[in-house]
Amino acid sequence: MRSVPAALSAHLEASATTVARAWRLVRSDGVVLGFTDHDAPLTFGGTRYEAASGLSAGETEAMLGLGAGTQEIDGALSSAAIKEADILAGRYDGARVETYVVNWQTPDEHCLLDVHEIGEVKRGGPAFTAELRGIASRLDRRRGRLYRRRCDAVLGDARCGIDLSAPHLVRDVVYARMSSGALVVTEAEDVDPVLFSGGHLVWTSGVAKSLSAEIAGLYPAGGGGLRVETIGAARLEPSAGDRLRLHAGCDRSFSTCRSRFGNGLNFRGFPHLPGSDAALGVAKSSGLHDGMPVVP
Repeated sequence: MRSVPAALSAHLEASATTVARAWRLVRSDGVVLGFTDHDAPLTFGGTRYEAASGLSAGETEAMLGLGAGTQEIDGALSSAAIKEADILAGRYDGARVETYVVNWQTPDEHCLLDVHEIGEVKRGGPAFTAELRGIASRLDRRRGRLYRRRCDAVLGDARCGIDLSAPHLVRDVVYARMSSGALVVTEAEDVDPVLFSGGHLVWTSGVAKSLSAEIAGLYPAGGGGLRVETIGAARLEPSAGDRLRLHAGCDRSFSTCRSRFGNGLNFRGFPHLPGSDAALGVAKSSGLHDGMPVVP
């Protein structure tokens, strides 16, 4: 249940009020930004909320029960606050947004209205519109494990146990150019395409520094380079000479886990799970279907 401070509650009951909306945005990389639709900056709770420089309230939808409500906020691209390059790079994807109502004459009188996560971001000219998804939207996410042959762990996580920082599982390469939507890198003579296919890359310098992408495949390129195809097009344009690090991948099969990584004991799948052929084997047999046990 939301608790409204007594001073703010008394102010809201007055015939005239001086309230504004404020948003505290926390990106996944830890950057904290504050915005308000008031015409002057506000400071409370250790965060400075910039005026008329970031966001304004848009359409709001609420639902009864456990249905996930949505809200929209509109904003302008600004080099001082929200940069177009950061949006394109996905640095705002999944960011936490706290919405406050605040008495702008006495900012200490404020109340947290709701907490959202940024979903879809639409751009149009010098502005953007961001969808705010309520916390209840997390209920739509898959929980638990799937009963299947392939491993459901992520290579390098606690359940897998493989140390991805091991020298033979990482390679540092240099970006050269784009070619038909793929990256062409150099200094990649010792990169094993089989080992690194299905892995991921992380930019270590340039405009895309700290961003990552999944590797779909690696193929030889002219001049001794290596063509790296990623899942999804690059959202920023790196410069020649920018560096990136390739991390090994895994197809999550038991044979790869055992032979390539020597990690069969930590395999998190069910490699001996019968397939559909085994389940339908009796129906397809040429023998009698009299209900008797099937003898191998």
